[in-house]
Amino acid sequence: MNHDPCSHGLWEASAPPAPVTSALRATLHADAVVVGAGYTGLSAALVLVQRGACVVVLEAQEVGFGGSGRNVGLVNAGMWVMPSALPGELGESLGHRLLDQLGNAPSQVFELIERHGMDCEPQRSGTLHCAPDATGLRELQERARQWQALGAPVRVLSQAETAQKTGTDAYLGALLDLRAGTVQPLAYARGLAHAAVAAGAQLHTQTVVSAVQDEGRHWRVNTVGGGAVHAPWVIVATNAYSSADGPWGALQAELVRLPYFNMATAPLPPALLSHILPERQGAWDTRQVLSSFRLDRQGRLVLGSVGALRGVGRPIHRDWGRRALAKLFPQLRGVAFEHEWYGEIGMTANALPRFHQLARNTVAFCGYNGRGIAPGTVLGRELARLVLGEITVADLSLPVSGTVPARLKAVRESFYEIGAQLSHFVGARSLG
Repeated sequence: MNHDPCSHGLWEASAPPAPVTSALRATLHADAVVVGAGYTGLSAALVLVQRGACVVVLEAQEVGFGGSGRNVGLVNAGMWVMPSALPGELGESLGHRLLDQLGNAPSQVFELIERHGMDCEPQRSGTLHCAPDATGLRELQERARQWQALGAPVRVLSQAETAQKTGTDAYLGALLDLRAGTVQPLAYARGLAHAAVAAGAQLHTQTVVSAVQDEGRHWRVNTVGGGAVHAPWVIVATNAYSSADGPWGALQAELVRLPYFNMATAPLPPALLSHILPERQGAWDTRQVLSSFRLDRQGRLVLGSVGALRGVGRPIHRDWGRRALAKLFPQLRGVAFEHEWYGEIGMTANALPRFHQLARNTVAFCGYNGRGIAPGTVLGRELARLVLGEITVADLSLPVSGTVPARLKAVRESFYEIGAQLSHFVGARSLG
């Protein structure tokens, strides 16, 4: 995408095409304008047009250009934080509302995929959160206890069960969550775009929003190319890829961006695939600088971790990846990576998404903290319901938050990138 093989890698190489679109040059009138063609924006647009609203979607780059087209593809339930943290952070009512909403979010993603026949490699066999040490195992046992108390179909696997499901003996145990699964993330974003366009949404890519004007009963959203949209509602769905100097730069300022990369092998032979993730779960570990691994439909192993594939980081992370792959799966020693790519995760101070009323009838969710697929889909739907008047702000699962700039943002972002380089440089040496 944008002639950069490190932006979307395997996902761009294997995803079906996006809808044919063009930049906006005209002046349009709509019931709502959605800015950003990722999971949140496209989910909102799809619901709106299905309910009879006139919707225009504006995307500065291409469908799924941001985190929606670069992530690992894990369709997880809940957030990174422990389930019990949500009522403590948000209050009992909102906390349990968000737990219920996000706990059920993966099923809604897979139902949406099936309903619209999206070709995005859905695999609904669960996910594996793996413990490399005793500390990680205790964390998974507590996480399982909390989810089980809420009736979730999760359990902690023994070391032997974990080895059978992953194909490696590197872990003491794993949390199997049967609510979850995997998708081809860019293909899912493009599937949402096709569904929204088929239902009547007007989608314009390569269309940068330059300014917004409040004209009383509606907003005028101006674009760099001279186009404009008049609409009473604006949904801002740009998350970590919000422009710092755009109309909603405050969204970018409040998020600390964490880089994450992925590397993919060539398709593995059937003999290896019978042992490595034989049930096709997606997996990740409990390390602070975590790593993840999964298979795509063609049997490629996708290995990921924290870090950016640029500058001195690129050879460091490549070397770590080669050694980590051989450590996890000795039978893959010497297997090369054919694709590599990375993106940015928008992190908030409490590791939970935020809901913003940026101005009159201008709303946004942002800060998915690496859990964008399922939460982005269901929270995008909630924005659509808010615009339609089906619910009010009081019915949402998150409170209204102000856009507060992240403390020491630049320092923390540099720390994440350089820290990942140091961790992987040392880790690659120790892996041998």
